[in-house]
Amino acid sequence: MSDAPASVAVAPGEHRLHPWSWLFVLLQQLRQFIVPLVVLLFAGRRGNTEGWWELAPLIGVGALVAVSLLQYFTYRYRIGRDGITIRSGLLQRSQREIPFARIHNVGLHQSLLHRVFKVAEVRLESAGGQKPEAQMRVLGMDEALALERLVRHRGAEPANPDSTDASIAPADDSHALLALSTAEVVRLGLVSNRGMIVFAAGFGLFWQLFPDERLIARYAEDSFREAAGYAGDLHLGWMGTASAALVAIGVFVFLLRVLSVALALSQYHGFRLSEMQRRLTVERGLFARMRTSVAPRRIQAWFLQETLLHRWFGRRSLRIDTATGGQENDPRKLRELAPIATPEACDALAAHLLPGVAWPPAHWHPLPRNAWWRVFASGAPWTLLLAGVLAWQLGAWGLLVLLWLPWSAYAAWRQAGRLGYSIDARLVAVRGGWWSRWWRFAEVDKLQALRLQRSPLDRWLGTASLWMDTAGAGAMSPPLRIRFLPEAEARALYARLGSTLASRRLRW
Repeated sequence: MSDAPASVAVAPGEHRLHPWSWLFVLLQQLRQFIVPLVVLLFAGRRGNTEGWWELAPLIGVGALVAVSLLQYFTYRYRIGRDGITIRSGLLQRSQREIPFARIHNVGLHQSLLHRVFKVAEVRLESAGGQKPEAQMRVLGMDEALALERLVRHRGAEPANPDSTDASIAPADDSHALLALSTAEVVRLGLVSNRGMIVFAAGFGLFWQLFPDERLIARYAEDSFREAAGYAGDLHLGWMGTASAALVAIGVFVFLLRVLSVALALSQYHGFRLSEMQRRLTVERGLFARMRTSVAPRRIQAWFLQETLLHRWFGRRSLRIDTATGGQENDPRKLRELAPIATPEACDALAAHLLPGVAWPPAHWHPLPRNAWWRVFASGAPWTLLLAGVLAWQLGAWGLLVLLWLPWSAYAAWRQAGRLGYSIDARLVAVRGGWWSRWWRFAEVDKLQALRLQRSPLDRWLGTASLWMDTAGAGAMSPPLRIRFLPEAEARALYARLGSTLASRRLRW
């Protein structure tokens, strides 16, 4: 997916969708109704072989074709001075007025079939809505890019009352902030666990196809006995058996990483983050291309992550929470500014998009080091419970799980050494983790709520936690909170941030 020439523009007047749009609407509807159509087909064959049941699937497909053609002929959109007008429907007509100022993102999606026909699906999204304001299936690629530029231009600048020419499209003056080479995408696949997602999905499909738990258990038991019998015939001994098991585990991990690399290449090939007219645009994908954008002012919070594998490759990842609509797991929503990049590139990107903010902070306030035992205590009961269950089932061998406790205590001690926060007039930041490190930060002006929380244990120890909420927070990101603070320090921070937010809202 590449930008259209600057001369391509949206002409004034009403517009239709692309002539092939009915085909893509039909395919979308077939995906939704494929199960009932298949049921009709096989039900007709199992029943009476004569009669209209044989034609029921064809009648259903014909009805879907008619609906698709009807949508094409009745769907119109017009570009006005202040917004977009969309008319649709024949018997039940509807007309929607979408102001440019309300459109916060124009998402373009191309599947492999879209790319063959040189078209794209366009989604006009607003903040807070779970569904897009409008979804156009489909527009020609040049027309879609021109519409994207025009909406970006009209949404960023006040409307000119003396101008009614909707065909004006600004020249493309974008510049790249980050581009991932194929080698970087391969590194992304190696440090991610996307292969495990596919494995879990395959296991779920297998479970649906064979819901009998006894059948699955019997199959697993038979496979284990065959493998054990084969190893016994080879007379490998316990050392050889352990080595063979390690080799099998290594092959499994290797296959998962290969699958992760393949998925990363499919999703992030050609990744490019660019900035144009105060908007960030990301486009990516090998087979299906996605292009989505967001204004930097819509970024609510940032999440910087560095796992152990990231550190081995000298890389990090940078994600954002945005005040835009859509589902949390929607792959078309802009979440990743840098799926993988060097620490210097991630810091430079955050500093560029946060003008006037010092990132990374020059000084971090550490939390009390004796907080390690509270980190350790949060997971120790689960280890004890697991050891008890395994000991009940396996005997004394189940108590080997308790060997995890010393390592868990050491990891908690190391995590407590990295816990810290930084707060100034513009930015609040929290860091944590040891094996997998993370940084969570947001501008003070983007904070939506403050909460001082004290559990019974906090009241006994004289500590408190400060929670800071922002819009669009992702469920997979750590919360923006400062834990295990002395009560006096927590209350002082709460009063400081509260007065800052109150004074700025009064000025607004």
